[in-house]
Amino acid sequence: MSHELILAGKFVYGSAFEDRAGYIVTEGDRIKEIGTDSAVDSAIEGYIIPSFVNAHTHIGDSIAKEPLLLPLEQLVGPGGLKERLLAQTPNEVQIEGMRGTIEDMAGCGIQLFCDFREGGLVGVNMLKTALDSNTRLKVKILGRPVAEDDTDIEDLIESVDGFGISSTADCDRDALVEIVAVARSRGKMFAIHAGERDTGDIEDAIELEPDFIVHLTKASRRHFRKMHDRGINAVICLRSNLVTGMGVPPVQQMLESDLIVGSGTDNVMLNSPDIFREMEFISKLLRIDEHEVLRMCTWNSAKVLGAADTGIIEEGKKANLLVIRADTPNMSHITNWIKGIVRRATRADIGAIVYEGKLVRLCAQLP
Repeated sequence: MSHELILAGKFVYGSAFEDRAGYIVTEGDRIKEIGTDSAVDSAIEGYIIPSFVNAHTHIGDSIAKEPLLLPLEQLVGPGGLKERLLAQTPNEVQIEGMRGTIEDMAGCGIQLFCDFREGGLVGVNMLKTALDSNTRLKVKILGRPVAEDDTDIEDLIESVDGFGISSTADCDRDALVEIVAVARSRGKMFAIHAGERDTGDIEDAIELEPDFIVHLTKASRRHFRKMHDRGINAVICLRSNLVTGMGVPPVQQMLESDLIVGSGTDNVMLNSPDIFREMEFISKLLRIDEHEVLRMCTWNSAKVLGAADTGIIEEGKKANLLVIRADTPNMSHITNWIKGIVRRATRADIGAIVYEGKLVRLCAQLP
């Protein structure tokens, strides 16, 4: 018999993230029932939201947190500081660093993340080794060939969920076309960075018709219309763009162009992989509606990654949920609970984490 779990309180329901009060029953790994009765016995109580989805990370650089800030190309570009530090660091140290970041993400309420994994097949296998002990979150691995030749590409595609490539400015065009063709022939994802440094790589990236484009700080409505017409999604990394001085992505324009906009935290060397902090920055800096911000960090990011059965609270969807306590010093006396979660909640306010229907964390002080 499948185990049942009952949660009660206020929650966001459906694709509109409608504010509701009542209870949620999970069975197996799915949400079985949702009701409006607030007096439910044996329920875990609090504010209930979908677990977070981090749509863009580079966790391989977890061994080099808070480096000396340099121009973007010198920091993370080909031959830059990150590449040199990783080349000097033993594999086992890199694996341990990634393992710590994975545990950090799980503790922050993330249930799915997407990593643009450098280092070819060796780099992918290092990440998989780091994931061995994890039982609380899933990953989409987008690999990157070390040498853009057919042999490396063919070997790599069998071990990943797709390819995650740097800017078109950093890659040979013919090699990129081949990478896209291999990904499509296997039914796997292709994603790319563009519009971070300037506008020069945006049109080329759009022409490749990736599943999603990361950053887009320099993009315009014209680019977003083209992306929408070709079914290309967007992923923003606001804190990363701020720390590298690349500016602020025009998120309101993306939303007005009907793009699906997800959110990621980018390089661990520059930012913690904490979606609570990402939400706060997006909300306070861009003044976007709190429902939209929460959706960007949950269901939108899940859809971008092809996992639309999660990141949303509806009957039949995956039971990946967070219960945020209403009685902590930080969250007590909240007048708008959704805004409170988006703008001020932290990992310390988590009362329970439900991963695929299983209670994997319960705060001892939760009522």
